[in-house]
Amino acid sequence: MSRDRKKWKIGPSSRRADKFHEECGIFGVFGHPDAARLTYLGLYALQHRGQESAGIASSSGDRVVCEKGMGYVAEVFSRDKLDQLVGSQAIGHTRYSTAGESEFLNAQPIMVDCHRGQIALCHNGNLTNAIELRAQLEREGSIFQTSSDSEVVVHLMAKSAESTIEGALVDALRQIEGAYSILVMTQNQIYAVRDPHGFRPLCLGAHGAATVFASETCAFDLIEAAYLRDVRPGEVFVVETGGARSVPWLNDQQCSFCIFEHVYFSRPDSMVFGRSVQRSRELLGRYLAREAPADADIVVPVPDSGVAAAIGFSLESGVPFQFGLIRNHYVGRTFIEPKQAIRHFGVKIKLNPVREILDGKRVVLIDDSIVRGTTSQKIVRLVRSAGAREVHVRISCPPTISPCFYGIDTPTKRELIAANQSVEEIRKFIGADSLAYLSLTGLKNSVETDAPHYCTACFTGNYPTHLPESTLKKLACLAPESIHST
Repeated sequence: MSRDRKKWKIGPSSRRADKFHEECGIFGVFGHPDAARLTYLGLYALQHRGQESAGIASSSGDRVVCEKGMGYVAEVFSRDKLDQLVGSQAIGHTRYSTAGESEFLNAQPIMVDCHRGQIALCHNGNLTNAIELRAQLEREGSIFQTSSDSEVVVHLMAKSAESTIEGALVDALRQIEGAYSILVMTQNQIYAVRDPHGFRPLCLGAHGAATVFASETCAFDLIEAAYLRDVRPGEVFVVETGGARSVPWLNDQQCSFCIFEHVYFSRPDSMVFGRSVQRSRELLGRYLAREAPADADIVVPVPDSGVAAAIGFSLESGVPFQFGLIRNHYVGRTFIEPKQAIRHFGVKIKLNPVREILDGKRVVLIDDSIVRGTTSQKIVRLVRSAGAREVHVRISCPPTISPCFYGIDTPTKRELIAANQSVEEIRKFIGADSLAYLSLTGLKNSVETDAPHYCTACFTGNYPTHLPESTLKKLACLAPESIHST
């Protein structure tokens, strides 16, 4: 799902969680009698990509129906709701909103009923020119029902002069810019689309005679589907009753895969951009151990995202790996704090140190990133409170110095600690005995494939696409000259 703001008033993120968040997961099935239930299971596997709302649209060939709501997949869909989703094709979405209030009106799939018939759309990414397009469409008479830029796509399709759905979709794609993996469903077709740079992943698979799509291959594993390939950057893959076909509408752009999918967002059991995420993260740890070794007794990950890199660091350095922090996996989206304040309550309810492992030890603490630094500070204190003699923090990516405009919820540059402080200043702030980040070269070496082109804008400030001035000013709270875009 794309970047949205309440009433489209763009401003700094109201969220203060000290982690990046991927925005959405999408899943689709064509040609299976139980398509909606397979989509439900697929969204279960993609729950990590968004926890605020979920939705499924299905079609029996005559009519598209949609069920969606706020909360986890299991909270939104009851047996009765799934029974309403009949038909042999379905698309689904699990969403994380970037800022402002999480609202039902922004839950996806987006459904429209226009002169072209019923259309349902699911989107993962961020349209960088959505503000300008929306303003133009509103001047021309379009009435928007949501504050999501995803809705821009369906309005462009509805207004297109092209005579077919496929033509209208391609016409819309030629006008939008930024990052998008999209599933569009009509009464008897599903279109899978990926932007020409391929920022966000989208996989193609088979479940018997059925065709399936997912943001990550871990969703295929759950339903026992076979991964075939990725939907290619700049490709529209169409599946319908007569078969499937590929429409390469625009494929002359250099790929810019989001490198953070391998650092943090994707599940380690997934294949993303044709590469094992687990393998990439272990290599992140190995390169980190070579570049920034530490004289220590144990290697401890910040679970869960730091585990694979910590394994790699341990294997490369020979320092034993230990689970010195235990994560509570049963914490919901919200919790009620006690009336009497407990120091660092938010971190403590999610992580608990194992004193028997940490007491008296020199610890290498592995995490995937530092955003604002506040959570890292609390975790270091937590490890010290369990008796750790030294805490050496190692981060499995370079310092994050610029916000993302391609489908990741990141703070403004003013809020990113690495954009404003040196590594030594950050070390002092979080209270570590030492701090080191993986180099950009080490990061790239960990994820290179036969298509070795990744977006690293969050580490360099060099953006692979043109960014409108309104986007730069409003989203980043920066003067345009402080960011470089092509």
